[in-house]
Amino acid sequence: MSAPLNAYLEAQAARPLRRVITCGSVDDGKSTLIGRILHDARAIYDDQLNVLKSDSTRHGTRGPEIDLALLVDGLSAEREQGITIDVAYRFFATDKARFILADCPGHEQYTRNMATGASTADAAIVLIDARKGVLTQTRRHSLIAHLLGIRHLVLAVNKMDLIEHSQARFDEIVADYTAFAAEIGIAQFAAIPISGLTGANVSAPAPELAWFQGPTLISWLENLPADEAAAEHGLRLPVQWVNRPNSEFRGFAGSIAHGSVQRGDSVKILPGGRETRIERLIGSNGDTPSAQAGEAVTVTLADEVECARGSVIVAANDPPQVADQFEATLVWMAEDALVPGRTYLLKLATQSVPVTLQAPKYQINVNTNQHMAASTLELNGIGVLEVTTGQPIVFEPYASSRTLGGFILIDRQSNATLAAGMINFALRRSQNIHLQSLDVSREARAALKNQTPAVLWLTGLSGAGKSTIANLVEKKLHRMNRHSFLLDGDNVRHGLNKDLGFTETDRIENIRRVGEVARLMSDAGLIVITAFISPFRAERDMVRAMMAPGEFIEVHIDTPLAEAEKRDVKGLYKKARAGDLKNFTGIDSPYEPPLTPEIRIDTTKMTAEAAADLIVEKLLG
Repeated sequence: MSAPLNAYLEAQAARPLRRVITCGSVDDGKSTLIGRILHDARAIYDDQLNVLKSDSTRHGTRGPEIDLALLVDGLSAEREQGITIDVAYRFFATDKARFILADCPGHEQYTRNMATGASTADAAIVLIDARKGVLTQTRRHSLIAHLLGIRHLVLAVNKMDLIEHSQARFDEIVADYTAFAAEIGIAQFAAIPISGLTGANVSAPAPELAWFQGPTLISWLENLPADEAAAEHGLRLPVQWVNRPNSEFRGFAGSIAHGSVQRGDSVKILPGGRETRIERLIGSNGDTPSAQAGEAVTVTLADEVECARGSVIVAANDPPQVADQFEATLVWMAEDALVPGRTYLLKLATQSVPVTLQAPKYQINVNTNQHMAASTLELNGIGVLEVTTGQPIVFEPYASSRTLGGFILIDRQSNATLAAGMINFALRRSQNIHLQSLDVSREARAALKNQTPAVLWLTGLSGAGKSTIANLVEKKLHRMNRHSFLLDGDNVRHGLNKDLGFTETDRIENIRRVGEVARLMSDAGLIVITAFISPFRAERDMVRAMMAPGEFIEVHIDTPLAEAEKRDVKGLYKKARAGDLKNFTGIDSPYEPPLTPEIRIDTTKMTAEAAADLIVEKLLG
């Protein structure tokens, strides 16, 4: 039996695989439609059908009839509420093609889940309830699908059975959607009247829709053209893992995103740019002479070159771009709004780098496609902004490569995914500015001063004693003939940062600038002492990342709020309590204490003099 079975499996694998999402507004019938497709494609097993019959009596909305929506509404909350919350994936096949079908939620609060499903889709079924027409969420999902590069869209006007299969109503909805699609740049789409409940025009034409001469929904899906995007570039192989089982083997593993590769091909390793050639090519069945896009491979290189996770192996004669500043389109998915200037983590393919975002150039109104002024992005907001990465990354514009053009943003504290982004292009200034090599190194400058550079970062509440202790530390270092410089929060705001206020965004920029100055001073070989409230962990971590390993020493001047307020030398707490001073740390703006500082000073148990002695001892000891 093995020969017929193998032949059957090979025939199955030869059929093209399509990834499809259903999207649209809540209650447009997405789950029911997918249930109908699975039913008509004979993709429901007998035991599933028996469970479905049982669940329909308890959770269904069709009375004694089977509720097909329950096939994909798998979460208990979905069944209880009759809505889709998470993305549900189902596989089915026809005689012509295989499909992975994603049922995406329609509620606005779950737009992030819809974007996740759309990020890997080849085609989108945009459902519309024929009674309701084009809604806000219809527009939002269509815009996201378009931004995420889905090239094939079909407008499925559902529930035609509830409007007596009216051709006039269908034509009205198609006209409305056509006008909207043209505004956001969707050049073409198909439109099909259907009923997910009765199955009309899903897998077979329906007599009641005889006036429609187009394909059925399944027929349209089966005849989707092959996506040739993966062949539009030369080799693109993001390195996921460096395989070193022993000292004799060093392989670089990953999945080929674009193009193809053969043994002996000349390649470049980006972002470094070193050129070499492929020595061995190892696939799932061992050594192979060649491999194509989509295959997971391990390659060995002819030369010893720098190549690590995050590097990209590319065709030597067709390399992608490398830059550290971009314009990008962002879909914000977090409950907390975007904070311009804050450092997030950007993940693109296998590359992970710190990144800062500018305030949006504009936000896109999903109803009108108008560009609106915005200082941030809230949950489900879509905007265009500038992105600066902490180091150059290898990329392609998203329009030509999802793999090297699409990224996610991650919160560095919680590791939560905050946004999905699409790179539009590299900023010209990132291409015109290059790092200048200097002959005198930071090590040489430090050696001239006979000391190890460091950044002592004193953080704590206003009134904690940061400036007093920092001043004592510098005096002690000065007496010991150490070369140092004190950056005090109040003093810096008289000059370098006099243009900044005390909003969250301005505070972040205040710390970023001071961090850059501290880095330059440490490069000069100095011991830098700073005294700043610096209330947010993310910004302190941002400064730490600027420095050489071990050079950043976080000192928490730990003073309880009640004690700091009791001191109130400047009268700031009194003003804040009276409402005359907004965004004051500890009163109406949070302070995030360090979790693992290198030094902690409890000022309720230690004098300023003793604290300074401890810091100097830890620094030089």
